[in-house]
Amino acid sequence: MRTRILDCPVDVLSREETVQAALRAMKDRLPCMHVSLNVAKLVSARTDADLARDIASADIVGIDGMGITLAMRLTGHPSAPRLAGVDLFEELMALCAREGLRPFLLGAKQDVLDEAMQRLRDRFPGLDFAGAHHGYFDGRDGEIAGIVRASKADCLFLAMPSPRKERFMARWRSELDVPFVMGIGGTLDVMAGKVSRAPRLMQRLGLEWFYRLAQEPRRMWKRYMGTNVQFAVLLAREILFRRKPAGIAEAGKSTN
Repeated sequence: MRTRILDCPVDVLSREETVQAALRAMKDRLPCMHVSLNVAKLVSARTDADLARDIASADIVGIDGMGITLAMRLTGHPSAPRLAGVDLFEELMALCAREGLRPFLLGAKQDVLDEAMQRLRDRFPGLDFAGAHHGYFDGRDGEIAGIVRASKADCLFLAMPSPRKERFMARWRSELDVPFVMGIGGTLDVMAGKVSRAPRLMQRLGLEWFYRLAQEPRRMWKRYMGTNVQFAVLLAREILFRRKPAGIAEAGKSTN
């Protein structure tokens, strides 16, 4: 079910529904673009028209952040479970290994990409990558899209920052000939062991952002503290001038 939170579209889907939508897309070769929504991305989309359009054009806008889940709860939206992008990626890698589906990884530094792929092969025996390419290809987007297309991949995962990954997916999705495409941000750094995830308790309490901030304070301070404050102000305004949830908005969107 698609609804809206702070003027941004979001799909209320369970973990199983999301995985099944991805599987159907890959099996039936139907286009499906997945965008993970967190607080930073929602705030950025309010001043970045291209990013807002790219999010709205996605077939699935998943909830990747406890801030979004909390905001939906406080504004009277349907129950919205969080599905972290890294968790969904791991589940889809296991699915690809079981079903004989071939992913393409795009992004990160070459050494991170190589290490992540090796660890994923070790973890999920039978996993066969259609291909991979590092994320440093400024000005060669069309060439990279051609490489992905030639690989005949069943799914594409973009390990790039926002809004770059959303722009690439939205701009090239019709030419990639890859049914399921998804942005995964810094997930390959986690897979390669370069960045550690928060302990399970902190994840459950929605404090993973704080753990990441403690690991990389200089790099993450502006993203988390700046956008979190803006988000809190927007949410407070929404609650004070309470509007009814948008319900099933943009009903034409499909989750395949």
